[in-house]
Amino acid sequence: MTSAPRSNPGKSLAWDDFRLIKAIADKRALPAAATALGINHSTVFRRLGQIEDALGVRLFERHRSGYIATPAGEEMVQLAGRVDDDIHAFTRRLAGQEIKPAGELRIATNDTLLVDLLTPVFAQFLSQCPDIRLDILIGNQAANLSKRDADIAIRATDNPPETLIGRKPARIAWALYGRSSDFPGPELPPVEALWQRQWVSLGEQFTQLSAVRYLARHVAAERVVYRLNTVLGLAEAIEAGIGIGFLPCFIGDVRPGLARLAEPDPDLAADLWLLTHPDLRHTPRVRLFLDFAFGALARLKPLVEGDRTGAARRDEAQD
Repeated sequence: MTSAPRSNPGKSLAWDDFRLIKAIADKRALPAAATALGINHSTVFRRLGQIEDALGVRLFERHRSGYIATPAGEEMVQLAGRVDDDIHAFTRRLAGQEIKPAGELRIATNDTLLVDLLTPVFAQFLSQCPDIRLDILIGNQAANLSKRDADIAIRATDNPPETLIGRKPARIAWALYGRSSDFPGPELPPVEALWQRQWVSLGEQFTQLSAVRYLARHVAAERVVYRLNTVLGLAEAIEAGIGIGFLPCFIGDVRPGLARLAEPDPDLAADLWLLTHPDLRHTPRVRLFLDFAFGALARLKPLVEGDRTGAARRDEAQD
């Protein structure tokens, strides 16, 4: 009489173990099971012994008519059959339709990027991914992605946090603008002639921006007649004729009421970043949005980087 196999609780079963047991039960012979699995007869014999040792039970009775599953073996065969059916059903679903990410995606950015650049990108994304909902968080303070304040941050910065990873689709150009009716000619005025004009500027809380520091160094404080804490308000002030000032080109170049008074200064530019936490980068909806937004913003790169033809091509890029 053959003793029962001894249990080896340290051994875990793999899907291939279930496939092997099911093949033996289906074929009732080791050589036929080996052929079905594409392995050697000796391998089937050895692995069957290892599986039985691991479980501590006999899975087959050896009869002259072939291998007959024991109650334990039959239960394992039934489980293997259910898993096999589920795998085939999943494969059929993949073949019939793409599995699309779903759920909520929290994105932190500021009103400047949102109104003049990102809203059309968000609209395109939602039209293509209707199962995803966007929750947009507006503010100039960096969101804490480690604490899940947001899943993605879209920021203009040359120094993104070292704790985040991301992609850089463009570099945001800044240039000097005035009201179009005040500067009707095609010739750019000499910059030196502009220092005595009235200026508008962002407030001291924006000293991280190169444009704000540049203006503070070159323009007398009494010439800055209007300060505020929003770039959108800055554009409105320049268009209203309060003064001249620096703006991102993707804002200034698309407003007919504004005239660019100088070519973009590379020293004033800032990188545009799509950022996320390393732990979130493989989340399907995060990865899908990052890929989509990078492509959409890359198509807008001429506008963002101050190419004068970029504004004319914006609508084409967003179609």
